[in-house]
This record gives sequence, C-alpha cells and structure tokens, in this order.
Amino acid sequence: MNEDRFAQDLRGFGPLGLLAIFIILAAGNITAGIVFPLGGALALLWVQWSRTPWREIGYVRPRSWALSIAGGIVLGVALKFVMKSVVMPLLGADPVNGTYHYLAGNIALLPAAVLMMLAAGFGEETVFRGFLFERLGKLVGPGFAAKASIVAITTVLFALAHFPDQGLPGVEQALGTGLVFGTIYARTRSVFMLMCAHAAYDLAALAMIYLNLESAVAHLIFK
Repeated sequence: MNEDRFAQDLRGFGPLGLLAIFIILAAGNITAGIVFPLGGALALLWVQWSRTPWREIGYVRPRSWALSIAGGIVLGVALKFVMKSVVMPLLGADPVNGTYHYLAGNIALLPAAVLMMLAAGFGEETVFRGFLFERLGKLVGPGFAAKASIVAITTVLFALAHFPDQGLPGVEQALGTGLVFGTIYARTRSVFMLMCAHAAYDLAALAMIYLNLESAVAHLIFK
C-alpha cells in the first residue's frame, strides 16, 4: 500500500511529484564521470518508481532499428550543418565555439569527448523530450494547441540548460535543435531516433572543432 501511494505521489503534481520534476530538470544535461547522464538516469528511476509505462516517455521499439539509427544520423549531421552554416551566421554568432575550442586537435581528450556526446544524446532526449513531454502532457492535455505549447516550453527549457556552459550561442543552437527534435517527438512519440540524431549532431560538432573546420563550415554560404 505504501509503495502504491509513493508511486501515485510521484506521478502526481503534489510536493513529491513537483520535487521530482525539479530535480530531474536541474540535472537534465549534466554528465557525471564522462559517461553517466545524471538527468537521464534520474528520469528512468522516476519511470520505474512511479510505475509509469515506458512508452509514455517515448521508449517505444522502432519498426526498424536500422532505419531509426540511419535516419537519426542523417538528421543530426544535416541539422548541424544547417545550424552552423546558415542559422548561426544569420544570428551573428562567432564561427568558433569558444567553450569547446580546447578540443581542436586534442587527440588525448577525443575519446572522452566522444563518450560525452553519446551520453548527452541519451540523457538529454530522455529528459527534455520523453520525461518532460509526459509530465506536461498530463497537465495540458493531448490537443494540437497543447502539443504546440509543450514543444515551445520544452525547447525553451532545453535551451536555457545550455546557457551556463555555452552562453548565448549555446542557447541559440539549442533553440533550433530543440524545436526540431521537439516537433518530431510530438509527432512520433518515439525517442530512440532522436537520441541517435542528438548524438550525431554533437559528434558532427565535435568533428568540426577537432579538425578546425568550424570557420570553413560557417562561411560555406555567407562569405
């Protein structure tokens, strides 16, 4: 009986439910020990302890794993090139990512950076798409206007989570990616392809930094 009450309180929006949302959101894009996505892990614990069906946070088996993975990779890489060569130059962003420029040519840190990108794809999509869509969906309902508001809210929260370490450019990029990923998730309610897309986006960004190609890509269209 106590376990049933605990699960019910976690699923609700009383003090315990709100505290869970706050903690998971606060840890949303934090990766501990390089490969441990704290926010994503806490979201999975919430699903388990609240007895929420996994499908409600987008953990739905794709019809084809191969197509899901391949589609995610293509989407992520293409989106990164669009953001880097079109969107960010139009916003007047510096072509060089000052936060992570220390990774340029730094082969010693490359393996750890790759692992962090993979962990971020899993953790951030679990929190900002799967978990938050489930929580907000319970509050605002299933209609079109409700879905649009959820996409907008989760996109803003996702963007703000990138401000502490990446500043305004990080927020601007996350607004773009969050809007795309959120819109796709609102349509498909499946998170695995987006995990692949997110990881591919970050790995493409890492490749541009490591190979010192950021300025070249940023000036592909706008010289």
